[in-house]
Amino acid sequence: MRLIGSDGEQIGILPTNEALERAREQGLDLVEVAPDSRPPVCRIMDFGKYKYELSKKDKLAKKKQHAFQLKEMRYRPKIDDHDYQFKTRHVREFLELGSKVRIFVMFRGREMTRIEFGRKILDRVIDDLKDIAVVDVAPKMDGRTMSMIVSPRSEVVKKLQKSKTVVKKAPPSKPELEEVVSDSKGRNKSTSSERSDS
Repeated sequence: MRLIGSDGEQIGILPTNEALERAREQGLDLVEVAPDSRPPVCRIMDFGKYKYELSKKDKLAKKKQHAFQLKEMRYRPKIDDHDYQFKTRHVREFLELGSKVRIFVMFRGREMTRIEFGRKILDRVIDDLKDIAVVDVAPKMDGRTMSMIVSPRSEVVKKLQKSKTVVKKAPPSKPELEEVVSDSKGRNKSTSSERSDS
C-alpha cells in the first residue's frame, strides 16, 4: 500500500503491518483513503478528528443551503367566491413567507367533462397573484386533478432575506426604581425619582 504521513508527505509503498506499526508509534490511526487505486492509498491521521471536521463541513453546507418549502392549496371547480378569496389570501401569505405553493383543482364524477372550469380558476389565481408570484410549472392534468406550482418573485425573496438580517430592536428600558427612605421616627417612606419633594 502507498502510505501518506500525518503531515501530508508521501512516505512510499509499504506492507500493511509496517504501515500499522508506524501509525501506532505516532499514536494515530491508519485510514484507507483511496481503496480502488492500485496500490491502495492509506494515510496516518487522527480518525476521530477527521470525522468531526467532516461533520462540521456538512453542517455548514446544510446551513448555507436554502430549501424552499412546498405548500399546497386545493380548489374545487364550483368554488364559491368567498371560499376562493379565503384560499387565495392564504396562498399569498405562503408566498410572502418565501414558500412555493402547489395549487390544484380536484374534479369529481361528471366534473371531469368540464375541465375548462378548473382551468379558469387556475388562470384567475395566476391573475390575482401576478404581483407576487411566478408560475414555475404551468397548469396540467394529472388523473383527476389539474395542478400548477407557483413561487415567490425574486423581489419578494430579497425583501424577506433583508428583513431577516435587520438588527433586533434594543430591549425596553427598565422602570424607575423607588427609593425607600426612613424618617427620623424610623418609618419608611417611598420616593420616586420622578416625584419632586416640596
